[in-house]
Amino acid sequence: QVQLVESGGGLVQPGESLGLSCAASGKIFSVGTVGWYRQAPGKQRELVATITSGTMTNYTDSVKGRFTISRDNAKNTVYLQMNSLVPEDTGVYYCNAFILGATKVGGESGASEISWRDYWGQGTQVTVSS
Repeated sequence: QVQLVESGGGLVQPGESLGLSCAASGKIFSVGTVGWYRQAPGKQRELVATITSGTMTNYTDSVKGRFTISRDNAKNTVYLQMNSLVPEDTGVYYCNAFILGATKVGGESGASEISWRDYWGQGTQVTVSS
């Protein structure tokens, strides 16, 4: 099964930087658009940044100029570099990816199918505080 695992979260002070990574594992054949989302306490999950297979990027206004999303297709990873962090950046950060991968169909046969699916990681906590 395809899985996404985030790493790099932690506690930092305002003005500092932090880098997040999201690694995809499993039988992967192709990866489409990949994105980072975040959810602050008491708020809805919001889009932070996306990057297409053609490396076209998109950022929410609040992080433009501070965050950079990138991808390494050979390693099936996506990276979010966060600079000049502010307390408002605090939240759980999730990676999301549209992936063409192998998904197991049945237990006995062991058969699998190749299909496009939207995958989510478990999230990593980012806290920006003095």
